[in-house]
Amino acid sequence: MMSKAYDRDLGMGKEITRRDFLNGVALTVAGSMLPPSSLHGLVNPWPQESYYPPAATGMRGSHAGSFEVAHGFRDGQAWTGEDSGEDYDMVVVGGGLSGLSAGFFFHDSAGPDSRVLILDNHDDFGGHAKRNEFSYAGRMLMLNGGTSNLEAINHYSTVARTLLDAVGLDLERAEAADATSRSFYRSLGLTGSTFFSKETFGQNQLVTRSPGASRAEWAAWLSQAPLAENVKHDIVSLETVGTSAGDWSNLSDAAMKARLAAMSYETFLLEHAKVQPEALSFYDDRPKGLFCVGIDALPALFAWAMGYPGFQQLNLRPFSRVGPLTHIGGGQHGREQQFNGGPTVELPDGNATLARLLVRAMIPEALPGSSMEDSIMAQADYSRLDRDGSAVRIRLNSTVVRVEHQGNPENATEVHVTYVGPDGKARLVRAKHVVMACHNDMIPYICPEMSPEQKAALGYGERMPIVYTNVLIQNWTAFANLGIRRVTCPGMYHTSFNLGRAIEMGAYKPPRSPEDPMVLHMTRTPCAPGLSRKEQHRRGRRDLQQTSFETFERQVRDQVGRALSTGGFDPARDIKAITVNRWPHGYSYSYDPLSDPVEWSLFESDDRPCVIGRQRFGRISIANSDAAATPHTDAAIDEGYRAVGEQFVVRSREKHG
Repeated sequence: MMSKAYDRDLGMGKEITRRDFLNGVALTVAGSMLPPSSLHGLVNPWPQESYYPPAATGMRGSHAGSFEVAHGFRDGQAWTGEDSGEDYDMVVVGGGLSGLSAGFFFHDSAGPDSRVLILDNHDDFGGHAKRNEFSYAGRMLMLNGGTSNLEAINHYSTVARTLLDAVGLDLERAEAADATSRSFYRSLGLTGSTFFSKETFGQNQLVTRSPGASRAEWAAWLSQAPLAENVKHDIVSLETVGTSAGDWSNLSDAAMKARLAAMSYETFLLEHAKVQPEALSFYDDRPKGLFCVGIDALPALFAWAMGYPGFQQLNLRPFSRVGPLTHIGGGQHGREQQFNGGPTVELPDGNATLARLLVRAMIPEALPGSSMEDSIMAQADYSRLDRDGSAVRIRLNSTVVRVEHQGNPENATEVHVTYVGPDGKARLVRAKHVVMACHNDMIPYICPEMSPEQKAALGYGERMPIVYTNVLIQNWTAFANLGIRRVTCPGMYHTSFNLGRAIEMGAYKPPRSPEDPMVLHMTRTPCAPGLSRKEQHRRGRRDLQQTSFETFERQVRDQVGRALSTGGFDPARDIKAITVNRWPHGYSYSYDPLSDPVEWSLFESDDRPCVIGRQRFGRISIANSDAAATPHTDAAIDEGYRAVGEQFVVRSREKHG
């Protein structure tokens, strides 16, 4: 428990920039979020010209106003929608990348006269692909608030690549722009570092640079760390030599891999590498940014595939370049880079650029300009997203609560879609076709007609909770003084933090001097070690839903302040704004052999819940990354394409009898 005096030292009494949106109203507040009841009667239900969510700070992501209705109907509340008189050829439920892609695919194929409505419960489009904007000292800085990058682009399907090209996202130019950030930081000689905290390792110690590869380099680097000598010895041996093959030497390659698939990396380290238990804290956070669990729930096979230490003496054969195990499940985080998966492309605002380009392609007047480069600094006009007479409309702050055929699903000609708007009223729209691009676990509540088997399949996974916290600081001289860009923080509240992207693109001017303001990026993955992976995700979700902004702020100030204290950082003086992008339902669930049948995690079998759950249901199809059981952007696009294709088959059969 931190004292009031320490809170003052951290700057907890400072009035940082807090511009929050609640049901479409911009609020400027300091301290904790105002309760919704205090705003009764002030809520304007539809976006106005001054409405601009990317500039909001405070608690974002799954923000107040975006989840209450969903939690209500999950808990049994029912709504009767007033007939709006609106009819559409296609209604898409969910305005994330999969939903926006589905809307684009349908409208592009059905023609300019087709009418499309995209409904989303958040105050901004893009789903997890949001941008955070900060204005300070006469300049605007941005960073991703969710979906971070286009990963392993060599593995993208023709469909995904064609969509990117169609909306103007040129991968070659994007990769060239991304390189400007990496080259800038390299030119300054900034490196990584590790902060050993007192609560985990007994004392606070920042160890800069990387350890190198040789035994001597590892020993020299660890000599600065507050670890016992026997723990240091274990880490050096693990990193440079690996565990002895022992009884593994009698096993075939396939048998060794099967054995690794059935144990956690933690078990491998303790029972086979024989490391001291105290060494586990050094490794536990490594998989959290990708899998949202620590090494206790990470299959050892996955750890080997990602190059984690300890497996050197097993002499495991690499996966075949064209075999069914090449991607070990086809695209789960961290395992798609083998055999030239290709670069990972980052943009100044992450994949929000793709979301914005999709919106521009469907509603050109909503985003000025005509190129990927000019989209970066273009300010979206939210008042143009949902206008009478527009062929494509995007309606925000609108939670869908019921989707139901009028008649037998296979013979019905119309689907009724009921949603609750920001004014709390339920409205009904009619659609010839519907694509459900929301989270799988909500679809059974929204579509009551589905079979119990399909509902069970849709509810099988547990989305992985994660937080991206972005922190505006007035300068980054402390990083320059220490010669670092990134700080890994084993065992701390946020697993790491780093300087934001310095990508030059179009008219966007990123920081170029340590005296410039900068946005720091921090990652948190709440876990409950020792429990099953699904239960860890459930508890992590509750953790995020119950944690106040004040708690996040205090943790941010304490962690960054301690880690950078020797570089001259003062959290009370240097922190100017904080945006907490809270995603209790974050990454899509993907299968692994510790939690699921091994066939589901290693192969693309048709009995996987994601395949059963995504089956077309009359005039309703399902598109989202859940339907592919992978959290990647290309999967979201591909599933949107599949879902729209299913509905075009329905259209064709209807047209031709």
